[in-house]
Amino acid sequence: MALTDTHCHLDYNKFDSDRAGVIQRATAAGVVRILVPGLDHRSSAAAVRLAESTSSVYAAVGFHPTDLDKFSAATFQQVKDLAAHPKVVAIGEIGLDYYWVKESDKRANQREALKQQLQFAAKMDKPVVIHMREENDAWFGETSVDLLEILSAWHAGLKSPLRERPGVLHSFNGDLETAQKALALNFYIGITGPVTYKNADKKREIIRQLPLDRILIETDAPFLAPVPHRGKRNEPAYALHIADKIAEIHSKSPAEIAALTTANAACLFAWGD
Repeated sequence: MALTDTHCHLDYNKFDSDRAGVIQRATAAGVVRILVPGLDHRSSAAAVRLAESTSSVYAAVGFHPTDLDKFSAATFQQVKDLAAHPKVVAIGEIGLDYYWVKESDKRANQREALKQQLQFAAKMDKPVVIHMREENDAWFGETSVDLLEILSAWHAGLKSPLRERPGVLHSFNGDLETAQKALALNFYIGITGPVTYKNADKKREIIRQLPLDRILIETDAPFLAPVPHRGKRNEPAYALHIADKIAEIHSKSPAEIAALTTANAACLFAWGD
């Protein structure tokens, strides 16, 4: 069974004591590739260093919407320089976050930084890893509206092949309509550990209605550990629990879901090819 973890913060200090062991356990669990996203210029550089040192690890580079205090022409240039690395397969983690950011001027800054990074992704012909979090963790709100407006305008100006594989909505926590609008723009939908939680019936129903050729498995480690590891540090090896739950939802075998989502990830990220 070949799994792909398309979103893992392997550079975080929570992995400093046993990072090599984490990668070994992931390999033993069947995880063949891990994508490490950047959150700013420094973590983007760390992601690239990890990708250079480990054949199964790849990197994305960018500025997370809650890390824009470090965003400047100089630091963005550093990210742009990193994006030329052959193991950088996406621009991210970028997007909008109205959960942590309440001030209207800072939300406007998020939208502007997102647009700049989207333009750069188009120039580099690389897909994007999109963060979206609503105020109060609502299923739908201003974040979804603003994000879809920006992504729609960006997608309209794309050329093939990026137009057919523009990116992924990471750790999707929106409603079905938002997912369908993203799918209409050819985006993939990232599924994380909360799909396994006891109170996640609504999330599972949304995932049941998603096409299997547009879903990706993400651990978002060290966060969002799936059952039976909920409350503990997450790691890429636990991607198999997410695959198990998706298989249950879609009446498939875990091996089928692993193969499908790994093929989806290869289609989106190309892994340097």
